[in-house]
Amino acid sequence: MILDLARRRVTVRKFLSKEIRLQKIIRIIEAARQAPSGANRQPWRFIVVSDAGLKRRIREECEKIERSFHRKVPEWMKTWLIEKKITPTKKFLTEAQYLIVVCSEKRAVYHVQSVWLSIGYMLLAIEEEGLATVTYTPSITLGVREIMKIPDRYVVEAILPVGYAAERPEKNRRALSGLVCSNTWGTRFEKFALWNTGGY
Repeated sequence: MILDLARRRVTVRKFLSKEIRLQKIIRIIEAARQAPSGANRQPWRFIVVSDAGLKRRIREECEKIERSFHRKVPEWMKTWLIEKKITPTKKFLTEAQYLIVVCSEKRAVYHVQSVWLSIGYMLLAIEEEGLATVTYTPSITLGVREIMKIPDRYVVEAILPVGYAAERPEKNRRALSGLVCSNTWGTRFEKFALWNTGGY
């Protein structure tokens, strides 16, 4: 059931060295290409990276960008990053057996929205395959594009390291009753409050 997959899915940043069958990766991308897109342009492109040397180069480039990013973020975000133990070091880019680099075609209408819909499909497919990922979005991707020889008309939207989870952190989500209104903004939908308590 898709709701079960959505509830189970968590962001994972540590991976086991256990081998993944390529068929799993193919099924994940097959799910992604079924997503809706603006004017049916299907502006997504996927690069599956398994080469250890290439993954190392991608990681080195991303960590260089991350060090600069971490120095510039506002204080509240620095505090949050420390609390979440998120540092410029991105081991998951070399730990995961596969990286899926997701690109969008800039000239396509609604290319960002369309590609992120496909990424949403991928996240659930990854969970269904018993795997895990983090939707990693480096703030500057020019270096990654150059390493991977990605044409100028494409943008790197995200890098998904895919593997078996070494740990699965707890998931924290806001209550449904606090997110949904009835007919107009601010009108409490009582049925959703009951849903959260198991009374519906």
